[in-house]
Amino acid sequence: MKVAYLSMEIGLTANIPTYSGGLGILAGDHIKSAADLNIPLVAVTLLYKRGYFIQSINPMGQQEEMYPYFDPRAFMEPLPFKVTIKIEGRDVHVGVWKHNQVGIKGRVPVYFLDTDLPINAPDDRLITQFLYGGDTHTRICQEAVLGIGGYLVLKRLEKGITTYHMNEGHAVFLTLALLKDEGGNEDKVREKCVFTTHTPVPAGHDKFDYAMAHEVLGPYLPSNIRKLAGNDLLNTTVLALNLSRAANGVSELHGEISRQMFPGFNIGHITNGVHHLTWTDPEFRTLYDKYVPQWRQNPQALAKIDHIPDEELKTAKYIAKKRLINYINSVSGAGFTEDLLTICFARRATAYKRATLIFSDLEYLFNLSFDRVQLIFAGKAHPQDLSGKDLIREIVNTSKQYENRIRLVFLPNYNIWSGALMTRGADVWLNTPRRPREASGTSGMKVCFNGGVNMSVLDGWWREACKNRVNGWAIGDDEDQDDDDAAADLYKNLDDLVTTYYSKPKQWLSIMRRSISDITPVFNTHRMVLDYLHKYYY
Repeated sequence: MKVAYLSMEIGLTANIPTYSGGLGILAGDHIKSAADLNIPLVAVTLLYKRGYFIQSINPMGQQEEMYPYFDPRAFMEPLPFKVTIKIEGRDVHVGVWKHNQVGIKGRVPVYFLDTDLPINAPDDRLITQFLYGGDTHTRICQEAVLGIGGYLVLKRLEKGITTYHMNEGHAVFLTLALLKDEGGNEDKVREKCVFTTHTPVPAGHDKFDYAMAHEVLGPYLPSNIRKLAGNDLLNTTVLALNLSRAANGVSELHGEISRQMFPGFNIGHITNGVHHLTWTDPEFRTLYDKYVPQWRQNPQALAKIDHIPDEELKTAKYIAKKRLINYINSVSGAGFTEDLLTICFARRATAYKRATLIFSDLEYLFNLSFDRVQLIFAGKAHPQDLSGKDLIREIVNTSKQYENRIRLVFLPNYNIWSGALMTRGADVWLNTPRRPREASGTSGMKVCFNGGVNMSVLDGWWREACKNRVNGWAIGDDEDQDDDDAAADLYKNLDDLVTTYYSKPKQWLSIMRRSISDITPVFNTHRMVLDYLHKYYY
């Protein structure tokens, strides 16, 4: 009884550049918890030798992208075989690299698929070079390698697979390979497949022109593909929903939105989590080992932290924060101090996440913040997202233009390493998306393992976790807001938050404790993976 988990991106460490953001890091955490829990799971993704880009910021505040070559040999081993799939009628050969993710109790093999082989045509060698690079044609070719090539690799290497878990629609062409093996029997394919969607907006679901799909996928497409995937365009999410026995969104609200977007389908929800051992600061690990020794195997044990002394909790937070501040000062010369309230905002730079909402009234922000608050921003914009790049430029230029009135730094090249540093050191994690655009989010969960607190719009996971001003702050209520109303609520919360931090230290410590005890026992990938196991896998 084995589960195969297929994802377009998987983030295991900062040194393996096969992820861009939340989807990939969530996939990596899923795999790590499966290894810890000794769940029989194997994973498949693509090997991007030019990865996702390294970000730098030029003197004008503009994002620049670099794509250094990634040599996988230090992190994984090449397997002595390849599989072959048809793309546009050509044989495309797919090599396989294996990485073992070792956990507390077991290990999960992760197979990375690679078309950069001398035997392939030059264009085909480029299919797996860049994560989310190129155009729609590149995307459909990548998804063919992941789904069809991944299925053939699993068929060769792994026996006893009973469930294929497609993490987003990128992996859905797996169902076409299964259909061929099952003689077109759709019911048998459904029995083997489950599907997770992470996207609450129509534009986020891959759609391909049928002329292109027939040209690229040819014999893999069944005669009734329009019935399975949509009449006008091949919608990968619709295809996945039609050929899966179970489907889910990644938070309660996202499940509701997904059922509205795809009426007639039974879409549940399993709220995301994070891998607690990856994201907890060494100081907090030592503290939990001392007072809650079972937390490593069972993060639910962190519900009981009342007996951790106040001073030891504050000391752990101070050291984690100092580590972040020292790094910020070393790369920016900003002169930050661990004695000031530190608010972090780190997200993919795109319009709906509203990174600059806090700048809506700069005079107000200046008066509130200069001698009390430090702001650290980070995040990458997709190379083709010009509005996302504009947000980064606004943040960087604001920090320069008003350097004598606001303590503000933009930290380039947000990745797993710097993400861990920020989520461990932040006093407050700020999140301001337009509801209901954030399917779940996970970065704020990481903060809670390190005694930080969240201030967020009630979207995604925070809608389920927030007990306002008890374990964090809610921006607005359980309704959608326009930008002006959201900004007004944000400033009102900032007033209360800053006052609490400096004038009511006992209340702040209580909020820190509740952030740990209310949130970490639930919003972790051990709980999440066990939910998948019991609800969908078996």
